[in-house]
Amino acid sequence: MTQTTEPPASIATPLGTVATPVSPYDPHAAQDRWLPVWESLDLYRAGRPGDGRPKRYILDMFPYPSGDLHMGHAEAFSVGDVVARYWMQHGYDVLHPIGWDSFGLPAENAAIQRGTAPADWTYTNIATQAESFRRFGISFDWSRRFNTSDPEYYRWTQWLFLRFYQRGLAYRKASPVNWCPNDQTVLANEQVIGGRCERCDALVTKKNLTQWYFRITDYADRLLADMAQLEGSWPDRVLLMQRNWIGRSTGAEVAFAIEGRDEPVTVFTTRPDTLFGATFFVVAADSALATELAAGDGHEEEFAAYLEQVKRTSDIERMASDRPKTGVFLGRYAVNPVNGELLPVYAADYVLADYGTGAIMAVPAHDQRDLDFARAFDLPVRVVVDTGEPDPAVTGVATVGDGVLVNSGEYDGLVKAAAIERITADLTARGGGQAAVNYRLRDWLLSRQRYWGCPIPIVHCPTCGEVPVPDDELPVRLPETGVDLTPRGVAPLETARDWVQTSCPGCGGDARRDADTMDTFVDSSWYYLRYCSPDYTDGPFDPAAVAEWMPVAQYTGGVEHAILHLLYSRFFTKVLYDMGLVGVVEPFAALLNQGFVIMNGSKMSKSKGNRVDLQAELARYGVDAIRITMLFAGPPEDDIDWADVSPAGSAKWLARVVRLTGDVGAGGGPAGAGSSGAQAGDPAVRQTTHRTIAAVTTQVEALRFNVAVARLMELTSALRRAIDASRAADASRAADPAVREGAEVLARLLSVLAPYTAEEAWARLGHDPAAGDSVHRAGWPVADPALVAVETVTCVVQVAGKVRDRLEVPVDVSADDLRVRALASAAVQRNLAGRDVRTVVVREPRLVNVVPA
Repeated sequence: MTQTTEPPASIATPLGTVATPVSPYDPHAAQDRWLPVWESLDLYRAGRPGDGRPKRYILDMFPYPSGDLHMGHAEAFSVGDVVARYWMQHGYDVLHPIGWDSFGLPAENAAIQRGTAPADWTYTNIATQAESFRRFGISFDWSRRFNTSDPEYYRWTQWLFLRFYQRGLAYRKASPVNWCPNDQTVLANEQVIGGRCERCDALVTKKNLTQWYFRITDYADRLLADMAQLEGSWPDRVLLMQRNWIGRSTGAEVAFAIEGRDEPVTVFTTRPDTLFGATFFVVAADSALATELAAGDGHEEEFAAYLEQVKRTSDIERMASDRPKTGVFLGRYAVNPVNGELLPVYAADYVLADYGTGAIMAVPAHDQRDLDFARAFDLPVRVVVDTGEPDPAVTGVATVGDGVLVNSGEYDGLVKAAAIERITADLTARGGGQAAVNYRLRDWLLSRQRYWGCPIPIVHCPTCGEVPVPDDELPVRLPETGVDLTPRGVAPLETARDWVQTSCPGCGGDARRDADTMDTFVDSSWYYLRYCSPDYTDGPFDPAAVAEWMPVAQYTGGVEHAILHLLYSRFFTKVLYDMGLVGVVEPFAALLNQGFVIMNGSKMSKSKGNRVDLQAELARYGVDAIRITMLFAGPPEDDIDWADVSPAGSAKWLARVVRLTGDVGAGGGPAGAGSSGAQAGDPAVRQTTHRTIAAVTTQVEALRFNVAVARLMELTSALRRAIDASRAADASRAADPAVREGAEVLARLLSVLAPYTAEEAWARLGHDPAAGDSVHRAGWPVADPALVAVETVTCVVQVAGKVRDRLEVPVDVSADDLRVRALASAAVQRNLAGRDVRTVVVREPRLVNVVPA
């Protein structure tokens, strides 16, 4: 293509002629100028036929369409966009798709309030968000866009449900669930806060319902074992949260006879060595066993009142260690199988009905919750493991460490491991127990009593029972009329009589459709696979396309999804692997959890009056200034306090970049000539440029975008100094090949961080983006090792006076640079553990001491 020595007066684009950018820099004009050019060039389409470039899949957790984009969206999608653009510039065929997680209760509630259909509210919000994403300049492949509420999508959600059903992984059972009487739907434990619904603040109760479940517990061991593949590429805290949620524990099942009951009750314990210390027995208050044991001995009334109290408490609250212990005596006694002692049986809320068997042996001396209960109800405390610590009956602190057995008959003197092994063996020999493994993880409850969700493709026939809807009749579409969304104690789909009444696919007789819809986590547990082939019609995805793109190389989203969404996606992938549909067992090779955008130290909320309107900020400063502010604020996993950052400062720097490149472009020399002729230019400028390439490359790959921005700011200043220093003596200094090389490198490196400004700068350097010479096709510059080489020293980095890291830094590193590098250290951030920094003492180049607040 023909290069010009100066920017052309105007640029012809498929959408008409646009004027060449001229000073001063107007970010809004740049957005209007370059967005249609990018769209006409179709820059971000992935997987074109015959494209032989290596593939890379970059994904951001797709949004829920609750309204327009907010500050959190701006941060999360800016982070993912940097990663996607970086690999595009490195010559990869990058898949960076977008869609919407569009089913869910908020749309249903909004529809009730507004008297409209949930679909209308949902798709209006999607259109609003899509236009905002478009203006934000994210490098999405829009050709792969879909919504989980599209029938074309949820057809395959239903198909997958049926495959799970065929494999015995989807089943129904009756169980107590959290029930919101206002929203008239089941709530997950995480959705109950302080005994109230997190969405409407209504008091939550418990209700017994027959619900659909996925048998995720069948995959518990694999979910744990495969975390080894994720070590180092997923945040440690996420892996720890998942391990704790799965909660694998080894121990023994022990059978306790109950007076007046024919069958013994089996409990699981990790400490069979403490059996002689059991002084009472506890059953979950909301379990069927508790109701059974309370009957017939005059305790029914007291128990019923207590049960109503328990129903208003979430499982998470019940398990809180600092919560006062409550319960009622059931008038029954259990028999300890190792010594024949009678143990009073209580119903209490700190034992959960679906953990193990919903019953425990209580050993107050060696379990804090049991001890708290024993002290509240004046029950005996017996030490059976001598740890050398004071008596828990006196201190109120249970002793949980290892020690030697005492007060345990023939087992006295044994240490923990030997005692567990021997007591378990003796129980097994007598038929009173056996070794066992237990999990905290429960099967996934997926039924929801709401309308705006994926219908469950099962028909209930009085003759045939549960009958799957045939594949050729999928999707089972939601009815658009005849549904009463007003909460009435039944699933809204039950009110759609013409829809719910159907014929059995098996016998042809009268039958009813299942009126529940699926948890929206089902929709989001496989969407990343659909992006690989969104138009595929022979299955949920094309296995060949999935083999090309999966796993996702970098997944970005909030840590609030650390357990449920990520765990469920991992579960789905493993099931699909077992079905032979995918070739990976982990869907996301690397995970980044961005922080929150807060204001004045607290989360933004309407009630606090501290919300920042993203659209207003964009209108004031422009897209790139907001992006740079987000990226420069700190490591992406840290929270950003908008009160402490300066979008105005970011806007000023970007304007400096544009003025600089305009000066270089006006100084003459063909576009792109910097690299080829730079050897004749200023060697100091060239060294700065190539060291910047190396530094920015390293920092972007390490996801330390704040440091990358700092390096580009330094390059901007260095190039400006090079131009200004000799301007009086040599008016053509801007044409120095080294300066031009530096300016072109600046635009190319900036392209992943501030795409509009980079394109503007590129055009001012004499390139013609509308003709295809876009900075986003220019590629990533390569540093010359000879120019990057620099004498270095080792800098010791301390946190509170203790050595936590060592950094190799240039001998002439500045104090500000060294401070930034030290604070960006992963080891420093880990040791700060979220604490604020009071001060940073810098003694360049060999010492930095970070002092926490």
